[in-house]
Amino acid sequence: MSTEATRVTSATSYSVGADLSYPHGHLGHLTEHQQKALGEFKSVLKERGYYKAGPPPSHDETVLIRFLRARRWIVEDAYVQFKETEDWRAANDIDVLYRTIDLDAYEQSRRLYPQWTGRRDRRGIPLYVFEVRPLDSKTISDYERQGSGKTFSEAKVDGKTPSGLLRLFALYENLTGFAMPFCSQLQDRESPDVPITMSTNIVDISGVGLKQFWNLKSHMQSASQLATAHYPETLDRIFIIGAPVFFSTVWGWIKRWFDPITVSKIFVLSSSEVKPTLESFIEPRNIPKKYGGELDFSWGELPKTDPKWDGVVLWENGHKSFPTGPLLWSDSEDGKRLVCRGHGSKGGSKREEVICSVPKIWPAETEAKVDAVTNGKTVGKLTVDEKAAGVVAAADAPATEGTTA
Repeated sequence: MSTEATRVTSATSYSVGADLSYPHGHLGHLTEHQQKALGEFKSVLKERGYYKAGPPPSHDETVLIRFLRARRWIVEDAYVQFKETEDWRAANDIDVLYRTIDLDAYEQSRRLYPQWTGRRDRRGIPLYVFEVRPLDSKTISDYERQGSGKTFSEAKVDGKTPSGLLRLFALYENLTGFAMPFCSQLQDRESPDVPITMSTNIVDISGVGLKQFWNLKSHMQSASQLATAHYPETLDRIFIIGAPVFFSTVWGWIKRWFDPITVSKIFVLSSSEVKPTLESFIEPRNIPKKYGGELDFSWGELPKTDPKWDGVVLWENGHKSFPTGPLLWSDSEDGKRLVCRGHGSKGGSKREEVICSVPKIWPAETEAKVDAVTNGKTVGKLTVDEKAAGVVAAADAPATEGTTA
């Protein structure tokens, strides 16, 4: 294998070096220079009509910081990328796309791209898995052909971004609008004061031949470059597993698709490095069995519920896990909880269903934090607001069996 590919020589040496920077450069952990750049960035965006201070502000500080990190805290460079992203989002009604996308179209897209396992790494960052082998040229061409010229949401389009890729961005909206906010509320992690703004990815290229890579090259290049442009700094570590002997050729393509910062986060693991390296960043119980862990997760499945959610997540309407399709969080009426609602459409009918709720930890309106529900116990059938109001009293209620993976 070419030495050009980033390699992990040992789990110990890498884990020490990788964690020196986190959570520096993230909200609440900015240097004086970075804090000044954030203030200047807000001023520039406000002057040019791309930001409103509110309350509430048009954009969370976490979003602004992602663009600044991607452009090495150079305000004008961050502005250019931010402006291009906002213009692109407006031209393609990305918010409308996500809320109204057909659930079948969403699920078809979900099965072609990285999937959240329902678990997190040691820092609380959501863990995604991407198996490349099922993506042959016929699957991709059928996907693009079926989506071409069809309306799968109520969003307008700019006519420039392929419809298949627009469906991909519904998945990125799921990452930024659902998975990240959810993981930010969970406090069983390192640096629980830092909101989650990234994802950790295992990319499995086992059994993929050079011809398959070549046939997928154009599609993967377009998807990668658009994602890097419009969702900067949402990728943290990327572990590539099962690299073939010819991977140096493929690596030459890949590293041109991403900016240098993203490339520096890609690590190619030999078979002997997979288990010890993953375990240095992810608890074994959260690593899929296929990669030496304990999690019973197979490619294509929906997120597995985590026992650590028991007593934190209050499921509604018969749900015991997160369903497919667009999911978004919003404040409960009293502002103490975040409510997850399912969106999208099926057969022309819109889905608007409460899935669950969690205590609101971030963004906090005050320094007081909401009790993590019932200290591990599950409450009975109440409305979201009743649960929020009676959360302390409910702790004395008899415990019932929680969900498990």
